[in-house]
Amino acid sequence: MLPCHDNYATTFTSYPAMLSYHESLAKDSVWKRCKVSDLHIEPLDPSSVLAGNPAAFAAGTSEEAVKDTAENLGLALRLDGILYPIRSTAYKTLLDRAKIGGTALPKLKRKDLADVLNACLALYSSEALILLRDEKVSAAHSGDLKDYSVLPMDELLHTLEKKMGERFPGYCFESGYSDHAFTSGCWTFPAQKDDLLETYTKVLTSQGKGTLAKRLVPGIRFITSDTGIASAKVSALLMGTQHPIHIGSCISVDHRHQKKISDFEKELDLLFAQFVDSVNKLQKLLDIHLNYPINAMTRLCKKLSLPKKESLEAIGMFEMAYGGGPATAHDVFMAMQEIPFLLKEHHLPEAKRLVVEENMARALSVKWSDYDLAKAVSW
Repeated sequence: MLPCHDNYATTFTSYPAMLSYHESLAKDSVWKRCKVSDLHIEPLDPSSVLAGNPAAFAAGTSEEAVKDTAENLGLALRLDGILYPIRSTAYKTLLDRAKIGGTALPKLKRKDLADVLNACLALYSSEALILLRDEKVSAAHSGDLKDYSVLPMDELLHTLEKKMGERFPGYCFESGYSDHAFTSGCWTFPAQKDDLLETYTKVLTSQGKGTLAKRLVPGIRFITSDTGIASAKVSALLMGTQHPIHIGSCISVDHRHQKKISDFEKELDLLFAQFVDSVNKLQKLLDIHLNYPINAMTRLCKKLSLPKKESLEAIGMFEMAYGGGPATAHDVFMAMQEIPFLLKEHHLPEAKRLVVEENMARALSVKWSDYDLAKAVSW
């Protein structure tokens, strides 16, 4: 798989490797401002004349990039007389610039879709901000400074590393991931486990969950995107289980309203200050006793719009494990953590798994008595 491919993804086992990758990406990326009405779309499906003519595209565009585009989005963008393949990540932002949408559009033949886009794009004199990366158009944002702010990924990483060093000396990089839609990374804070988790782990141990208490380590996950998929976001996690546990606290800086790296830095201070409060929310679930935990888990998964197949599988596993009778909200919340693990096994894209984890974290703040009902729930 090559970086020009739409489905390209890579992982990182060290922070220097992840930082170096994004520094190179920032250096090689090009941001171009232009009028929306100057954008011209051309069909690039396998049957088009462009599909077999890589020489028609911008210098440096490979035959592989053209072929991959023909097999995916099937569109190209002509800008200032130069032609670029369009990556799938740019599709939504391109529709936004044309101010159109709908489920019928992707079903159109590529020539018809290009004609519709061109007719609509020609109506607007507002500015667009085009991201050219890895041989293709990766995004077509609004060019209004209030509508889109570029927050370079490498600068965000530098800021995050600096703040972690100040607040959590001894932090450890766990893993990183990047594709054309977004990038993410996880870090743990083993040296601060006693400060952040001492009371929680003592309660767990007193309730016979000492093995879990020993495994848990505080940490964070960082997510960002240049293509409009996500804001610059950092979430509080507990690591050490088969899948990270999202514990609710999250800060985010949207790529809008002239936001800067300094805004991200200020938000990080808030997240770090709230970490203990997030752990306390999780700890309080140990004191919420449920009479009908299976019903509660089923209702809650449905309410949070979690994936049905994996939710029902996790519910079945919990039912077998706890053996009937009462349980705590903490037991149910931990049982729900099987869902993102199952999604990973079923190869759901990472971006979608992270959305599920954020939705699951809302369970920390619900009124559990509303879900702990004797009446069975159908789903």
